[in-house]
This record gives sequence, structure tokens and C-alpha cells, in this order.
Amino acid sequence: MDADTIWATVATERRYLADVLDGLSVTDWDRPSLCSEWRIRDVVAHVAWTPQPPGPWDMLTAAVRHRFAFNAMNRDMAIGFAQERTPQQLVDQLRRYADVHRKPFVTTMDNLLFDTVVHVQDVAMPFGIEHAVPEPVTTAALDRVWAMGWPFHARRRLQGLRLVATDTGWTGGAGPVEVRGPALALLLTMTGRPAGHAQLDGPGVAELANR
Repeated sequence: MDADTIWATVATERRYLADVLDGLSVTDWDRPSLCSEWRIRDVVAHVAWTPQPPGPWDMLTAAVRHRFAFNAMNRDMAIGFAQERTPQQLVDQLRRYADVHRKPFVTTMDNLLFDTVVHVQDVAMPFGIEHAVPEPVTTAALDRVWAMGWPFHARRRLQGLRLVATDTGWTGGAGPVEVRGPALALLLTMTGRPAGHAQLDGPGVAELANR
């Protein structure tokens, strides 16, 4: 996907997330998301924060403070951003910055795409909301997560399994044991969200659960 398409997709996902949040109660904002250790409000804060990140020096300072444990740094920054804003302010910022072409200097366009897509699912799915994503987007997201190492190490974790997206034809892995399901379910599984397992089938599902 080219940069213009990625930015357009990210903007659409941000606006969709804002629309979902319009219907939530204050209590709903503190419910767990699909992202481990992140509440709904923390995920929303992360997505709203992404187009208005601090500068390189502030990011480096935060990394040093967290001893370069980037998962913990991301979580703490999201929690801090959420604590300083009301739910309505976070929703307003999602819409205000939806079209802003800015991102943290430590990430890439390909990472921004899958990160936004997955985090929207992190919020929508706990409320039983099914949000479809176009095939080119899920394919690009799957390709990126499968190709990268840290933080998901999908190829290593899922070694010996062959993943098949039944709705797009995407495949990953060359193992003898097959796992089949919708592309979004595979994406959630590859990014460490067990919620995706329920939509998967095939002889490799039991092995997948063990991992």
C-alpha cells in the first residue's frame, strides 16, 4: 500500500473508533480491552496520542526511564495520556487529528497501519461490535506482522503452522499443520490477542491454543 492509502485508512479507522466511543458509558471506558493490561481508555489514548507525539528527546528520555522496555513505556505513556484527559476530550482528539500525517519517529508507516487497525478491534470486539476492514488493509497488516520480529515474533511463535485467511486468500508459514479463519482473526492471533482464536479452525487450532 502506498503512503496516501495508508494515511486514508488510518484516518478512517480513527473516525470509526470515535463513533464507537460516542455510545459508551463512563464505566465502559474502564473495561479491559483485548490488549493485555490496557483498559479501553488506555487504547483510545494511545490511538489519539499517535498523531501528536512528543519529540525525539522526550521519547529517548522515556525509553531510558523505562530501561528500554518499550512495551511498558507504551503502556505507561498511554495511561498517562488518558489520565490527563476526559473521555470526551479523547474522542474529540481522535476526530481533530484523524487526518494529521504525523507519527512517532520510532515507528514506520507499515507499523502505524496495523497498529491502528488492531487497536480499533481491541475496543470494538469487547462490546460485540464487528468492524470489517478492507482486504488490501488486512493483507498489508498481516504481511507486516508476519515479516517483523519484535514485539510479536509471529513466525517464531507459530513455527510449524500454516495460516490461511479464508476470506482473503492470504497465507503465512509453511508448516504441515493448518489453521484457517478470517484475516482479522489471524491478525489478532499473530499480535497476541487470544480473542481471535474463537473464529479459527483446522487441525492446528489446538496447538495454537497451547502456544
